[in-house]
Formats: sequence, C-alpha cells, structure tokens
Amino acid sequence: MNVIVHSMGVAALILTGFAVVGTGLVAVTYTGTKDIIAEAQRQALEASLNQLVPADRYDNRITEDVIEVTAPEWLGTDQPVTVYRARKDGQPVALFGTPVAPDGYSGPIQLLIGVYADGTLAGARVLAHKETPGLGDAIEERRSLWILAFAGKSLGNPEPARWKVKKDGGAFDQFTGATITPRAVVKATRKFLEYVQTHQAQLFAPAATPAKEQKS
Repeated sequence: MNVIVHSMGVAALILTGFAVVGTGLVAVTYTGTKDIIAEAQRQALEASLNQLVPADRYDNRITEDVIEVTAPEWLGTDQPVTVYRARKDGQPVALFGTPVAPDGYSGPIQLLIGVYADGTLAGARVLAHKETPGLGDAIEERRSLWILAFAGKSLGNPEPARWKVKKDGGAFDQFTGATITPRAVVKATRKFLEYVQTHQAQLFAPAATPAKEQKS
C-alpha cells in the first residue's frame, strides 16, 4: 500500500512539474512573440487601408493616429468604432472607419470605408458578412467588381436622393436575385459619409488633442 501511495505521489509531482514547465514555456513564447504578432497585425491592417488610400498620400502612422467613436444612427452599431486618420505634413488627407450595415439579408455586414478630407470616397471593402454564397457575397471584391464602384463617389455624386440601388430609383446596381444585400451596403456607406461630413472637425482633430467620442 505504501508503495502505491508513494508511486502516486511521485506521479503527481512529475505531472505538476510538467505543468509548471509547460506554463513557463507558453509564457516565454508569448513574451518573445507578442511584439512580432502585433507588428504583423499592424502591417496587415496598413495593407488593407492602403488598398483604399495609397501609402504615398500620407506620412503619419495611421494605425496609431486613431480615435474611438460611437454613433449608432450613422455607424450601424452601438459599439465603439475605430477611426484611423491619414495626414501629410500634419494636414488631414483621409480617414477610415469600420461601420456596420445592420440590415443585410443574413445579418450585419462589416465594412471598411475610406473618405478623403474633401468628402470623396477613397473606397469601400467588405470585412465580414454572412450573405448567401453565389448571390449576396458579390459584395466581396474577390467575387465581383461591384464594391469598387464606390471610389470617387460623394454625397454630391450622386446626389443624396440617388444613394440607392437602381430598383429603388437610385444610381447603384443591385444583384440578380439579391437586392437586400447591396441596398444595405449602399445605405451604410451613405450614412458613414453623412457622419464624416457632420463631424469632420472632430474626426480630423490633431492627434495631440484627440476628438472626443461622438454620440448620435
């Protein structure tokens, strides 16, 4: 009996030792790689933003020149939305936001939208969605060129009343068999433009005096 108890005690000590060593290795690995992971994530984000605004148009670190804003009526979510600002020689060039189109066919559609300081769209991309494959997923750049049509548009081009899909009397194409999805994206993009126009001074406030969180 004593032999069995002794063996169990030794096994427990060995398992405890493995657990301690394993935990230590995980901690060391995390400490050694977290900066590398963070830098890789930053570079991936910058690459996405540079698809909308070329890197030679600005000279600041846009992933560090950020503010958090909350405006459900304009941004489609009651959660804070990160806004990234691009500047050159300290002057506003463009900003990027990740608003939500809450009324997609199969649920919310997460967008990335870039707007130049003059109110012109740098472009839009879809970050995440649950739309029907083969129909609603045509909002993805890799599925069709539809999303690229937003570049160069503004609240005056087309006029606000025509920021709709053609089926609703607007200027934007819809998809065969799928009108709800593009309708939601067009609406969310227009609302983001309206938000930027209404809060431009606060959104482009110098990094040294960040804009206060905006409420709808």
